[in-house]
Amino acid sequence: MAKSPEEALKTMIANMKANTGKSLDEWVKIATASKLAKHGEIVKMLKAEHGLGHGFANQVAATTLSAGAAPPEGDELLDAQYAGAKAGLRPIYDAIAKAVSKFGGDVECSQKKTYVSLRRSKQFGLVQPTTATRVDVGINLKGVEPTARLEASGSFNAMVSHRVRVGSVKEVDAELIGWLKKAYEGA
Repeated sequence: MAKSPEEALKTMIANMKANTGKSLDEWVKIATASKLAKHGEIVKMLKAEHGLGHGFANQVAATTLSAGAAPPEGDELLDAQYAGAKAGLRPIYDAIAKAVSKFGGDVECSQKKTYVSLRRSKQFGLVQPTTATRVDVGINLKGVEPTARLEASGSFNAMVSHRVRVGSVKEVDAELIGWLKKAYEGA
């Protein structure tokens, strides 16, 4: 049975990364960076410079020029957070995510534009690559006195009560995971 145009488009977008090596959002970033403003120019550039077939190039151009281009989500948001100068910080996030996933099957790592929310029934923490050399871990531990390492969140983020500055994977230790576990249990 023939697919509707909408179904065909969804299939094309779903298969884009496998067929071209990049997702639609990655191609849109390339097209946007080209600063070309006309559909035909974008199609021509994608075909000539990147070897895209006409159908894929046409969809990338249409998405690039549409006002309602889909925002990135999930792994694309996470990849964007740890791109460029912050790429070396990704192992810190990965170590934290691995540790909190062991707390229970109800742990959710919800990617946002600039951080990842650690949730259960409510947010118990967050992980944010703040600088090129540091990840900040926000933790909800209301009623717990700050220490030199477990500092009050202050102006860092109003959604958490404390912050821990982490500069290396070695600092993702039992103490930090213990604070996150306590916050998880209280969520």
